[in-house]
Amino acid sequence: MTQLLPAPEANWFGDKPVDPGEKTGLVHEVFSRVAGRYDLMNDLMSAGVHRAWKASFIRMLAPRPAETLLDVAAGTGDIAQGWRRNGGGPALLCDINESMLTVGRDRAIDRGGVEGLSWAVGNAESLPFPDGSFDAYTIAFGLRNVTNIDAALAEARRVLKPGGRFFCLEFSRVAIAPLRLLYERYSDAVIPRLGEIVAKDRESYAYLVESIRRFPHQEALLERVTKAGLSMARFRNLSAGVAAVHHAYRI
Repeated sequence: MTQLLPAPEANWFGDKPVDPGEKTGLVHEVFSRVAGRYDLMNDLMSAGVHRAWKASFIRMLAPRPAETLLDVAAGTGDIAQGWRRNGGGPALLCDINESMLTVGRDRAIDRGGVEGLSWAVGNAESLPFPDGSFDAYTIAFGLRNVTNIDAALAEARRVLKPGGRFFCLEFSRVAIAPLRLLYERYSDAVIPRLGEIVAKDRESYAYLVESIRRFPHQEALLERVTKAGLSMARFRNLSAGVAAVHHAYRI
């Protein structure tokens, strides 16, 4: 695979300049610290709306029983479990952070929902799977934490079978200017404070706010998906662009 140079966002960890070689480790530390309360914090930060976004994402994905899914940056497993509940075939959950995978696997075991699921530790930028292994690839609220977004997109294409489908759910740029201003004020004032109170970790949630701000907006990400070699790329805004789904095909 051609070596891809990191884009400018690789030089930042939140609002702090960093060497791109250090960023992956710093992000890993953040999610190790918050793994145990990650889902609770998502509910509090979004007033539960992230669940509706994920439900929309699963509907767009349209799980199919004959297809295999690779869910990258799988975290605690919401997307893969939704895929399985809605009739999808086997799903492999991959995350660079073993702590997040462990939380998700333990919950799946407790709920009796492990059939058809498997787990693997791996980096989105250099996935440990052969070319053309999966029918569908998902990454939900994980792409903005990758050091080299373009490398991760290239890897998504590589591991998809011809005709395979790519889906990314991520925070994006609010399309309505007054709402965008309110959202930014809420993010700056409320989310780090919630992290401090609930997760005892203000710094990690301050990073997450800034990671959203530095992530490419809808059209910019669409262009990068296309440059990675994925075809028929489109996006759909959710909640006026607070989040967006990008989807494409490997032809």
